[in-house]
Amino acid sequence: MRTDIFTHATTQRRNEKPTKETNGCTILSFSVAPLLCVSGMLLILSGCTMAPGYTRPDAPVAADWPSSPAYQQQVAKPGQKQAAEIPWRDYFSEPRLQQVLSLALTNNRDLRVALLNIEKARAQYRIQRADLLPTISGTAGATIQRSPADLSPTGQARTSEQYNVGLGVSSYELDLFGRVQSLKDQALEQYLATEQTRRSIQISLIAETANAWLNLAADQERLQLARATLASQEEYYRIMKHRFDAGITTALDLYQAQTGVEAARVDIARYTSQIAQDQNALTLLAGTPLTANLLPSELGPVTTLQELPVGLPSEVLLKRPDILAAEHRLKGANANIGAARAAFFPRIGLSASFGTASADLSSLFQPGSLAWNFMPQISVPLFDTGRNLAGLEVSKTEQAISVAQYEKAIQTAFREVADALAQRGTINDQLTAQQALTDATAESHQLSQARYDKGVDSYLSVIVAQRSLYAAQQNLIGVRLSRLSNQTTLYKVLGGGAAVE
Repeated sequence: MRTDIFTHATTQRRNEKPTKETNGCTILSFSVAPLLCVSGMLLILSGCTMAPGYTRPDAPVAADWPSSPAYQQQVAKPGQKQAAEIPWRDYFSEPRLQQVLSLALTNNRDLRVALLNIEKARAQYRIQRADLLPTISGTAGATIQRSPADLSPTGQARTSEQYNVGLGVSSYELDLFGRVQSLKDQALEQYLATEQTRRSIQISLIAETANAWLNLAADQERLQLARATLASQEEYYRIMKHRFDAGITTALDLYQAQTGVEAARVDIARYTSQIAQDQNALTLLAGTPLTANLLPSELGPVTTLQELPVGLPSEVLLKRPDILAAEHRLKGANANIGAARAAFFPRIGLSASFGTASADLSSLFQPGSLAWNFMPQISVPLFDTGRNLAGLEVSKTEQAISVAQYEKAIQTAFREVADALAQRGTINDQLTAQQALTDATAESHQLSQARYDKGVDSYLSVIVAQRSLYAAQQNLIGVRLSRLSNQTTLYKVLGGGAAVE
């Protein structure tokens, strides 16, 4: 049918009788109008697609979160926001932490690369979209050629000149079978996936920076505890040294007191090194050096972050940017199937130009200098040694891979949320028990010290009680850090801030 249209247009043009060219408008009405009509008809017929209809795969996870003694789910109250609806500034309310997070979002190089990838994907989409419409170029040229006498039909050397100015369309493909449209759709989905990837990196950066800040705070507190323990151990050692010199106590008691001093020194050196590494990690995440007033000195209260409600898996997981990105990539792979199917059908290309031409530069824009050409071309695949068939198989396989990757993204997200919920369900009980253990160990240490002072027990019982108290205090800091880290992780895995910018 398309070949008949071209044949009819060509025949009609050949059968036209020459008309008197009075002006450019008359020439256009007799010569270019049929070409525009043919092009318009073909453009109307173009734009279909052979991509299969998209259906979102079913989530390969349970309909509800796991239920066991480890889980204590908190259902959202009426009007209470989900994690995806809470801006990070509302969730992380500590002023110094907010400033550090703001610096990270501005200067972090991974996030900057993600932003540049968005710009790249947007430009690639615009390039692909431009193929849907013809590209019109303005041209101007001159050809001056000398022919020697033995090649001239007149037997004399001659110089010929040709000048032209016009507009042209070169190799525009009529997208009758949706190949270009499918490629455009794939580029669009890739761009959208890149945007969601940027949002995912941003959420991860916020959580990672917050956890690094909290780790630094915890190590600062551990260092303070180690220094306080060293001071008390050195005081005990001085007392034991006086008693040993006076012959009141034994060398065993003296050396046991010294072990407490040296153990505290070891921890001070270790936490001093760890704090320096924590600062380096935080600086890398922030992307810029941090001033001392932005760094924490202690972990602070455990109620800094708010509790997050958890809804059904489908409501929570499908809002995560990484899952949205995986779905966009799946849609892009779906569109590629349409492009691969269209490769089995003919391709129709159009080249055309319209302008003026003359052998004399001064006559270039005079009446009668109109020049135009219209060159449709059709290419039909006849024998390609199975190339198109293999291309279709590749696109279908890539689509199947994208389905598996999308399902894996949902399963991974489900596992991350379930792990965070399992920790949240027990962390408060663990914190309460650890606080009670620390308090009881402190009482035991005081009683051991009193019994030693009265000569009832040896100093070994005091050393054991001191070490138990120190370990309990360090573990208490660790549990408090775990609680805050769990709240930060839960905000991340629930897509915190994904619905707001």
